[in-house]
Amino acid sequence: MAAKKKSAKKKIAKKKSVKKVVKKAVKKTAKKAAKKSVKKVVKKAVKKSSSKNGSTVTLGGNPVSTSGKLPKKGAAAPAFTLTTGTLQEISNKDFRGKRVILNIFPSIDTPTCATSTRTFNSLAASLNNTEVYCVSADLPFAQGRFCGSEGLANVKTASSFRSNFGNAFGVNLTNGVLKGILARAVVVLDEKGKVLHSELVSEIANEPNYEAAINSLK
Repeated sequence: MAAKKKSAKKKIAKKKSVKKVVKKAVKKTAKKAAKKSVKKVVKKAVKKSSSKNGSTVTLGGNPVSTSGKLPKKGAAAPAFTLTTGTLQEISNKDFRGKRVILNIFPSIDTPTCATSTRTFNSLAASLNNTEVYCVSADLPFAQGRFCGSEGLANVKTASSFRSNFGNAFGVNLTNGVLKGILARAVVVLDEKGKVLHSELVSEIANEPNYEAAINSLK
């Protein structure tokens, strides 16, 4: 009799233990599902916000948002200022009458940015009435040091470190490890300041399409 009671108690305890484990597993699964759902909603909201207000590029495959969108072909370039190597301010009016290639990038001290500067320096030698400006948030001294040490005389440098350029062109990076500096892009302007070509490079580590930029001047 005592053995039967003991066995019955064990069965009840076992059932309770199983129910407890199942309940815990269900609760954990529900929690994971809810967390996943929240992440999905947040990701969707970020993507929607980005598509509405800015653009999304990647850095090593990780999404990074920009502050806006590049001006489209045919549009007038937005009003902006930049600082030259002599610490002088330049703006749209200083480019009137000349075609301009704006080679925009995060920092002159990174390999891809250095490569794009060298490449455009080489290409600029054969361009008529065209100035190539390499634009970044680096201090003018750093930009000048690089071009000086490399002997790059066909391109000019301009810094956005104290101007509205990044916001005007929508190329400020708003999150990620490079937050606060510029995305990689190329904008080509004609003699009247209208956009002939614009490219926001989808992966920051990649080089821009040089051929497309040069062909827009033909």
